[in-house]
Amino acid sequence: MEAYIPMLLTIITAATPLLFAAVGEMVTEKSGVLNLGVEGMMIMGAIIGFLTVHLTGSATVAILASIMAGVIMAALFASLVLFFHASQVPTGLALTIFGIGLSALVGQSMIGVAYDGIPSLAIPGLASIPVLGDLLFKHDILVYLSVLMVILVHLFLSKTRAGLILRAVGDSHDAAHAMGYSVIRIRFLATLFGGGMAGLGGAYLSLAYSPLWVEQMTAGRGWIALALVVFASWRTWRVLFGAYLFGGISILQLHAQAYGIAVPAQVMSMLPYLATIIVLVIISRDLSKIRINAPASLGRSFHPSR
Repeated sequence: MEAYIPMLLTIITAATPLLFAAVGEMVTEKSGVLNLGVEGMMIMGAIIGFLTVHLTGSATVAILASIMAGVIMAALFASLVLFFHASQVPTGLALTIFGIGLSALVGQSMIGVAYDGIPSLAIPGLASIPVLGDLLFKHDILVYLSVLMVILVHLFLSKTRAGLILRAVGDSHDAAHAMGYSVIRIRFLATLFGGGMAGLGGAYLSLAYSPLWVEQMTAGRGWIALALVVFASWRTWRVLFGAYLFGGISILQLHAQAYGIAVPAQVMSMLPYLATIIVLVIISRDLSKIRINAPASLGRSFHPSR
């Protein structure tokens, strides 16, 4: 078992940014908003966090700055689609393109700059447990936070009145509006939360996973996070499972090469995206199940005057 610990550790670290972004996007979609700009929000969180940690020397401030970068990007998207009724799909795509370009501009001076990374936090007592201690209780704070957010989001959506209202808005915004709830405000806040989580996922990439800045370092993780939400059928615990599954697939290329498996590196690099396509194709074969689980108002604009 100890021989597999390094591989399992890399799966956990590879899954963490996906988990942050997917949980945030799930909350956004639960409110009825489809934000395809996850990739752009993640990359902005990555560069702002990396830039901030070098300006302030504080990883905590850098993490908060990454969250704010994601929130600001999400606020831009939400303003366009909620107040000006822009189409959600092209606006989300534009947000991704904008984020990738802006991050490259902002991060020009950060290319080649090194950072030691967020230190690991060993939980006293639990970290000394054989095998499990190394596997579960010697991670940095963001890994623990990603699992905690899954628990908190699950409790919020299933156990609180605010979570019930958010789900009601996503299922029928007209009925929620008729009952006196502010659909625009609820969707705006849900979108900001999704942006903050995407920014947090970006912060993990540049501050912990590979503590450096490289243009387009998200490498499609935002798109995988979007697919994860559908894969999970908009259910929190399935997002957790899916994130670790896709995290395992994404690092498979590294370990396959280490074990001498004769597969071209380009093919192994394709695996996460190929797996995403296959999963979506399989899921799309049962459209009735998707309709049952998906928020009924997902992607639909709300016009309170109508």
